[in-house]
Amino acid sequence: MLRFFVPASGELRAVATDLAVKVAQQLGANGHGRGVVETLDDLTRRVGASGDDEVAFEFHKLDRELKIEARSKGRESEARIPLPA
Repeated sequence: MLRFFVPASGELRAVATDLAVKVAQQLGANGHGRGVVETLDDLTRRVGASGDDEVAFEFHKLDRELKIEARSKGRESEARIPLPA
């Protein structure tokens, strides 16, 4: 499990996006870089974070899936990205 906290937007959010893509690639989700970026953006919207709001992202490898959870302001959401066999 990997967890990090970043603002919903700005320079540090860009670092979080790069880190998330690297995590997905390391776990075998090659070719899913754009999907990870879209997933983080979607999760940020679902938890209602914007501007300087802090978002916590957690990454879990579950068998053949990468589960990404987001939390902000008492709200949470998750998404799953399939990993190759």
